Amino acid sequence: MTDSVDYLPSRREAEVFFDRSELDAILSVYGRKVAEGEWRDYAMGGFRDVAIFSVFRRASEMPLYRIEKRPKLARKQGAYAVVAATGLIVKRGHDLRQVLKVFEKRALRLVDA
Repeated sequence: MTDSVDYLPSRREAEVFFDRSELDAILSVYGRKVAEGEWRDYAMGGFRDVAIFSVFRRASEMPLYRIEKRPKLARKQGAYAVVAATGLIVKRGHDLRQVLKVFEKRALRLVDA
C-alpha cells in the first residue's frame, strides 16, 4: 500500500510587492541618498501581507529604514510606512511620494538678527 501524496504545488496566496511606479519613487530617493553618501545598500522582499524595501549604511548592519507597503491598512492609516531601525514608524500615509518626503533635508541657514 502506498501513501497518497499530493505532488501538486499548494495554492499560495499572492505576495505583496511594489509596482513599477512605486519602485521608481523609492529608487529615486535611494539614488539621491547614495549620491550623498548616506546609504550604500538595499534589500527588497515581498511577503504574504507586506512588501519591504530596506536601506543600509553598510551591508553588514541592520537596516537604517524600512519602507513598507501593507495593502490591508490602505483604508485605515495608509498602506505605506517608513520605519526606523528602532521600530518607530517615522511616517505613514496613503501616498507613497508623500511618505518618502520624510527623507528630504532642508538646508539650514543662519539668520542674522
